[in-house]
Amino acid sequence: MATTTLTRTAQPAGARQTLRQPRRKMTPGKIAAIAVAAFIAVLWLIPFAWATDTAFKTETDASASKVSWIPPSGFTVDAFAKVFQDGNIPLWTWNSLYTSAAITAITLVISALVAYALSRIDFKGKKVLMTVIIASIIIPPPVLIIPLFYQMLALKMIDTPWAIILPQVIHPAMVFVLKKFFDQIPRELEEAAVMDGASRLRIFLQIIVPLSRPILASVAIFVFIGAWNNFLWPFISTNDDSLLTLPVGLQTIKSAYGVQYAQNMASALLAALPLILVFLFFQRQIIKGISTTGLAGT
Repeated sequence: MATTTLTRTAQPAGARQTLRQPRRKMTPGKIAAIAVAAFIAVLWLIPFAWATDTAFKTETDASASKVSWIPPSGFTVDAFAKVFQDGNIPLWTWNSLYTSAAITAITLVISALVAYALSRIDFKGKKVLMTVIIASIIIPPPVLIIPLFYQMLALKMIDTPWAIILPQVIHPAMVFVLKKFFDQIPRELEEAAVMDGASRLRIFLQIIVPLSRPILASVAIFVFIGAWNNFLWPFISTNDDSLLTLPVGLQTIKSAYGVQYAQNMASALLAALPLILVFLFFQRQIIKGISTTGLAGT
């Protein structure tokens, strides 16, 4: 025991340093890439900063012809107060929250099961179904609005939460992404489970799902963001004021005095605030999803 301790302590410092990973050198190409990324980030932040600045101005300063970051009358929260006074922000936020959460949960279940079947089960018409799924990715969502509306009307779901939720739970792009990820999971794990008597459902729940947590988290975040930002379909499928989502409800706050720039910017910030918080808490999963799953192009 003493010999082992002496051997460990007698190692030279240089030998211990060789175990450390070498630092990456900053090449001119990397420096140029960082500079370009920083420039693009600044360009993206300028409109957001201007919207935030406008939201804290008075309507007189916001509509002034002279552009100024610091308003002559000073900053104020009157625009936010007006939005809260004229609209039911807590109710609209709650509607957006539970509909987006329901859409995310149902989409994950459907997409994961379909993707697993396409990845692991051989059945007749599999190639045709996969072709249809890939082809449906390129269909613009507005094309389906009229058929979906008549379908919800026939099912008597208009002006119900299900009219908002059900048409948004089918995401062919997410099925494709999950299928590609499931293809990379070694089949030997499932073969060993089958030899132990595990059923297909048990294999999916106890092997595939735990190994797919990163991709499932990425898909869930992207689906939630898309459902939260969706304005057109909730606007068409609901007329009941108690069912309005936050993006739709904020658009109902209008003034009789023309365009209210400060009030509009305050509404936009309120609608974006939950998504900003989602990004701050889950930025690692979002970045990983963009870089490794191809979600940026879907």
